[in-house]
Amino acid sequence: MPASASQCPSLPQCFVSVGSFHLSGCKARGLHDYVVKNGSADHPNAEVKFALGDVVNTMIGCTNGETIMLCHDTSLPRPYSLGFRVQGTEGLWMDVNKSIYLEGKSPQPHRWEPAEGWFAKYDHPLWKRYADLAAGAGHGGMDWFVIHAFVEALKAKAPMPIDIYDALAWSAITPLSEQSIAEGNRTLDFPDFTRGQWRTRKPIFALNDAY
Repeated sequence: MPASASQCPSLPQCFVSVGSFHLSGCKARGLHDYVVKNGSADHPNAEVKFALGDVVNTMIGCTNGETIMLCHDTSLPRPYSLGFRVQGTEGLWMDVNKSIYLEGKSPQPHRWEPAEGWFAKYDHPLWKRYADLAAGAGHGGMDWFVIHAFVEALKAKAPMPIDIYDALAWSAITPLSEQSIAEGNRTLDFPDFTRGQWRTRKPIFALNDAY
């Protein structure tokens, strides 16, 4: 999780400035059990030796000192949750329990409080403006904002808010994960697709109320 929002203005910048990439995975049991329970022990796929662990954890260390933790957990019974968590020097927020704790500001020390009141006061202007339109869209509505930003930038002939470098960085996580697991969860260097230009590139997606 980022040390603070100001140090990590956007995930794309963190990703392309990554210094290291470490991954760990557990046993692969969930997919096999699903095949047997919903097919049979004689189903052809019951003989497949699935390489994907039931839970795969990825830790990405950024050049600026942030840490991004990703968890891939789709093979086991689990209620849907994106599992978002943002933690910094003054507190943390978690979407699983829809709660927040801010040191010196929450009503009780070391006690969660509902995040709803803070969202009502400080939520991003784009969410406030387009929440109804985004309702029901993928990933809690965020997919609507990504597509909307792309269309609006295209109409304005403006630079893409999520560009090719962001797409490369996000996409690289999958092959890097596969390589890390194949090499005994070895820590890997994350490629810098921008060749150092991430230091001067200014992320723009969702950092204002344009789109």
